[in-house]
Amino acid sequence: MSAAPQRLLIRGARVLGETTADLLVVDGTITEVGGGLEAAGAEVVDADGLVALPGLVDLHTHLREPGREDAETVLTGSRAAAVGGFTAVLAMANTNPVTDTAEAAERVHDLGVAAGLVDVVPVGAVTKGLAGEELAELGLMHRSRARVTVFSDDGKCVADPRVMRRALEYVKAFGGVVSQHSQDPSLAGPSACCHEGELSGRLGLPGWPGIAEEVVVARDVMLARHTGSRVHVAHASTAGTVEVLRWAKAQAAQDGTWAVTAEVTPHHLLLTTDLLSGYDPTYKVNPPLRPDEDVEALREALADGTIDAVATDHAPHARHDKEHAFVDAAFGMLGLETALPVVAQVMVESGRMTWADLARVMSTTPARIAGLAGQGQGLEVGAPANITLVDPSADVTVDRAASVSLSRNNPWHGRTFGAAVRTTFLRGRATFRDGALT
Repeated sequence: MSAAPQRLLIRGARVLGETTADLLVVDGTITEVGGGLEAAGAEVVDADGLVALPGLVDLHTHLREPGREDAETVLTGSRAAAVGGFTAVLAMANTNPVTDTAEAAERVHDLGVAAGLVDVVPVGAVTKGLAGEELAELGLMHRSRARVTVFSDDGKCVADPRVMRRALEYVKAFGGVVSQHSQDPSLAGPSACCHEGELSGRLGLPGWPGIAEEVVVARDVMLARHTGSRVHVAHASTAGTVEVLRWAKAQAAQDGTWAVTAEVTPHHLLLTTDLLSGYDPTYKVNPPLRPDEDVEALREALADGTIDAVATDHAPHARHDKEHAFVDAAFGMLGLETALPVVAQVMVESGRMTWADLARVMSTTPARIAGLAGQGQGLEVGAPANITLVDPSADVTVDRAASVSLSRNNPWHGRTFGAAVRTTFLRGRATFRDGALT
């Protein structure tokens, strides 16, 4: 005798911030959308006043496992993702050992399945050991259980153009994409940590000029055009990068045989380099925080589609890695739990974007870039019930001590935001509800 179907009725949600409707979910799939729905025996969720979005998808998450379980694990990172409204995250490859083999990718995949809170999708390294010299097992990782489609040496740039070309040619065969950490090491070396300008000179911090990002972006979009492949620009941070992206996307649209996409982080949309004047290592991130003019260019580019997606670059660090002099501290900030409130404040509350636009850049498009068929779909009949319910009129102050991450390098501590995730559903099952993981 078969088990009774699991029924969930989400009542009175503002779907994409627009029409108010009920959503009926049966066995993890949306089966009805409309007004006044009834379902005998269904669990009823009152979503009056809440905005319903497709579950968020993060293209850029550092989960640290294996190797740095003192900073984060797949389980704790999955918890942070669920709290933040995410139903899928892409786990970057700069672990120890590096995710550069099929076996390593499958291990991360299996840890995500065991955690069961979000879909954890491994990102494969482009080169063995992130050394930038020899291609990793790209094909084997793609054919593994993990089905790796996105490859990145994030944290390091694939600086050799010949290696980057070979990677683009290789992933083209199976529709993969190379995500590049754009940092020319001859223009911004490993010690570079502050946007190059008057402030870096006054503070005595090694400069990280925007051109070090822009020349790599320009090179890589030309390589993508040459190979007919797909390149993704990770954590775009400068107005110059936006200019290159606008040109490249126009060219790619005319050609139709290659593609370039790009992401921006929440912190690059709101925080500026002025914060470094206090030498607080919480604000040390790679690429660095930039001046107001770059931040404004990034906001415009996200609003007009030049930048395709928001990605957190969630980078947890143990206290002993952050509590150093600024130049010696680790790069990175937390981001999963706070991404939606930050983007809502910068882009939705300002009127630059609608909630439907936010769903596009934080769910639909990231899922498309990563090739995740079961994520980022519309809240419509037949779609998997990956749903995030958001209170658009919340008044929430961030407290780093309350984070479910193992780390506390939270740049938003003490800031108040006007939107908050209330519930996250993964295929109809609540993973986070009313302030608690389930």
